[in-house]
Amino acid sequence: MAKAKPVDPKTTALRDSGCLNRRPSDVADPLFRGSTFFDARDIVQVKYEMVRRVEIDSQTVTAAAAGFGFSRPSFYQAQATLSREGLAGLVPKKRGPRGGHKLTVELVEFLEKERAKDAPSAPELAARVQKRFGVDVHPRSIERALSRSEKKPNEWSAKLLAGFHAVVVRGAPSALARRPGRSSLRRPDGARRSVAAGRGCLGERVVASAGFAGGRS
Repeated sequence: MAKAKPVDPKTTALRDSGCLNRRPSDVADPLFRGSTFFDARDIVQVKYEMVRRVEIDSQTVTAAAAGFGFSRPSFYQAQATLSREGLAGLVPKKRGPRGGHKLTVELVEFLEKERAKDAPSAPELAARVQKRFGVDVHPRSIERALSRSEKKPNEWSAKLLAGFHAVVVRGAPSALARRPGRSSLRRPDGARRSVAAGRGCLGERVVASAGFAGGRS
């Protein structure tokens, strides 16, 4: 029976603290090749050296991000966090709900303005939010928030127009022509209303079926 491979204590410590880089093989920077000091498993060290490459060694953001296995938005997030919080800020936050509670009205308005400027991707918007407000928001949360901000007004407008069409077209006075056995009353606003025993106005029934009666939406 094959013996279980011993677990490296540093790997265990990094995993327990949330600092284990899940993709150490993506780190291609020369400093991390064949060195016992530079450890590609340590996400804090990797991010710090990535930012240092740009800030001190004048490497381009694109080259540094690629050399350390990150995207450009991830680089800008790390750069802003390091500047604001120091090394402690590079320690990954504990995973948990990343719901819309972070996306306040102010943040959503900022996202809409930024998108109108140059149509950036969701990860790029996440980086801008982090840089401007110091808030980490997942790109998927941004996509959902922007989708809701577009969808809600359009849904309400469509429903409102549908209800208006139902009242004006289907509930028009011409459709309520007087028939034998019906009486006609004149309302204060001059509109004619057909009244039948035990039955309401056709227009009101259409409105109710469209979801507008009784203040429903």
